[in-house]
Amino acid sequence: MAGVLYLCATPIGNLEDLTLRCIRIMKEVDLIAAEDTRHTMKLLNHLEIRKPLVSYHEHNKTEKGRELVKLLLEGKSIALVSDAGMPAISDPGEELVCLCIEHHIDVVPIPGATASLTALIISGLSTRRFCFEGFLPVSKKERRERLAALSKESRTIIFYEAPHRLKDTLSDIRGSLGERSISVSRELTKKFEETVRGKISQVIDIFEERDIKGEFVLVIEGINEKELVDIEAKKWDNITVEEHIKQYLKQGMDKKEAIKKVALDRKLPKKEIYKIGCDLE
Repeated sequence: MAGVLYLCATPIGNLEDLTLRCIRIMKEVDLIAAEDTRHTMKLLNHLEIRKPLVSYHEHNKTEKGRELVKLLLEGKSIALVSDAGMPAISDPGEELVCLCIEHHIDVVPIPGATASLTALIISGLSTRRFCFEGFLPVSKKERRERLAALSKESRTIIFYEAPHRLKDTLSDIRGSLGERSISVSRELTKKFEETVRGKISQVIDIFEERDIKGEFVLVIEGINEKELVDIEAKKWDNITVEEHIKQYLKQGMDKKEAIKKVALDRKLPKKEIYKIGCDLE
């Protein structure tokens, strides 16, 4: 029988957040695959766990992934860990999970601390509906394009960011999303844990005066539903109703469908749009 891949959550800062189940699994598996073996070795030494340790990271994930799957198919059990938090989130473990599923190998989560949800629940922003974006692109152009695509997102948005890019990212967020509420957390569960909350411009001013240190989680308010409706309504202001109907006709809709869609877009009575649409060829 094939072995099992365990996805083991390691502490994001405070060692006391490591679960008893995770400790037991790391003691029982045949080997541990780690993002950074030196970092993980410190944790294993602290726990007095002696297990074979292999590296699995972004730069060797293709070759090493095949090797790990081969071992699993031979019946070995493996614990996959990242440097902090849940593996497979903004992490090459995602690809290893897919490989295991493809080869019908059991994947078992060993949950624990994760920075994204830890930052979300202390943000003071809505936790009812949210989306996780991980790290934004490093390229300024691509980062701004991604933020533009998120400008109409009504759910709370969660980002990770490195310290040396924080100021640029905050500036781009303000430029693309406008003035919204934001919560910025750093060093979560560690001695110097800190969360700064406020409007984006206020938070930018606070960090402008600082030497930026630590890993950051940004939690941003989604667009207000009323504001979104207003934006959607205004985007049709620059074209006539006739042009609006013709756009949908070119997309393959029949006239009845196009008229109904235009009425919905413009929040106008269908009868009003129908009168205009009937005269179109």
